[in-house]
Amino acid sequence: MERRDFLKQTGKAVFLAAATGGAGWFFHDLHPTAYQPPRTKQKPFTVAPDPNLPQLTLAQNGDHKAALAASLAAIGGIGRFVRPGETVTIKPNIGWDRNPAQAANTNPELVAAMVRLCRDAGAARVIVTDVSCNDPRRCFLRSGIRTAAEDAGAEVILPTDDDFIAVDLGGELLTEWPVLKYFLETDRLINMPIVKQHSLTGCTIGMKNFYGILGGHRSTLHQSIDRSIVELASFCQPTLVVVDATRVLMRGGPQGGSLRDVDVRDSVICATDQVAADARAAEFLGLAPEKVAHIVAAEKAGLGLLDYRRAGYMDVTV
Repeated sequence: MERRDFLKQTGKAVFLAAATGGAGWFFHDLHPTAYQPPRTKQKPFTVAPDPNLPQLTLAQNGDHKAALAASLAAIGGIGRFVRPGETVTIKPNIGWDRNPAQAANTNPELVAAMVRLCRDAGAARVIVTDVSCNDPRRCFLRSGIRTAAEDAGAEVILPTDDDFIAVDLGGELLTEWPVLKYFLETDRLINMPIVKQHSLTGCTIGMKNFYGILGGHRSTLHQSIDRSIVELASFCQPTLVVVDATRVLMRGGPQGGSLRDVDVRDSVICATDQVAADARAAEFLGLAPEKVAHIVAAEKAGLGLLDYRRAGYMDVTV
């Protein structure tokens, strides 16, 4: 991008941020409004392993809701992951001011379908939220996720400063950090990333998607991005990973823009092993998972298996 064009786009983004709520919305600069003693997550979100079930399932179908239903059924069904009366927080990628066809954000159809499944399982509250990179109001609306999720029965929350809590993340790089409280004050955490090329890491899928739980100046984490991804994944450890590979951003990630960079794959992955999920999904981008630094590091940290077939993998017929 030419410097003149960059300055024009940046100036436009600053204007939009100011016009829709002030500089506090711009590029993740959200902080707790009042200091509280740092806290940590008090309970795990993971489900118990089941030796009779795969840890990773993939279904492919042009009917994306059917693909999700089939992949989820093969890994144990929604009843394995959500119980009546629970609060469920769903973490899509809603980072960018892009429409669904551009494949920068999670498919709103899949998010809505997941909300309905959670409600059908008896969840008392289903929250959909994210800390966006572009202006949140525009991201939530233009992505289609706000409307789709609300229509399905979710509570869609655009973060404000009051929604962040100072948390000791327990890492060497990630120590005390502002975390969006809905990812702490929940019974179940469902991670719903989309598969995209990334200019720094090669790919952004499930583990990288957890950048969206953080406030503060998270762009500073890019200096040690692979390590920060692993430490975030170690802290979060979701109940379920649902990977959107219906439209895959092959180039120009993570923000995208050109439809020429998007491949239609019509696939949905469900996984209880977040490392295996990223490893399988990386292949949609033509990447060997053993060549992706943060996936290799996550396996070494004991977060899951890079060899997704050894983790237990099933292709599901829809």
